[in-house]
Amino acid sequence: MQAEFTIETRGQGLYEFTSDIRDWLSASVADGLLTLFVRHTSCSLLIQENADPEVQTDLQAFFSRLVPPSDHPSMSYLKHTYEGPDDMPAHIKAAMMPVSLSVPVLSGRPALGTWQGIYLFEHRTAPHVRRVAAHFG
Repeated sequence: MQAEFTIETRGQGLYEFTSDIRDWLSASVADGLLTLFVRHTSCSLLIQENADPEVQTDLQAFFSRLVPPSDHPSMSYLKHTYEGPDDMPAHIKAAMMPVSLSVPVLSGRPALGTWQGIYLFEHRTAPHVRRVAAHFG
């Protein structure tokens, strides 16, 4: 089985799409491996806690502090700045975090832990339409 998930973002942040994955996999009762791959260079995929929204807020704050916008004095060495002050930092963050995930599937359900969810982590400040390719087999 293969699919593509479309995730519309509203700017930087984590966007959970676990329920979309579960709905898609519900057509199968098989065991296998789910592979997800984001088809963009300025966002990432994460498996992260989905119970307390402060986790997502803290993660975003941490990475924003770790890699500030290119107009911040500490980032003056960056050359790729013509797409805005958030663009090259978004590429750096995407290089630090996964752009693909592998998730075991048991009886048609992702074998996630109790508090785990699947997220797209948007690193750009403007809204974007992101595409995640999925393969289950």
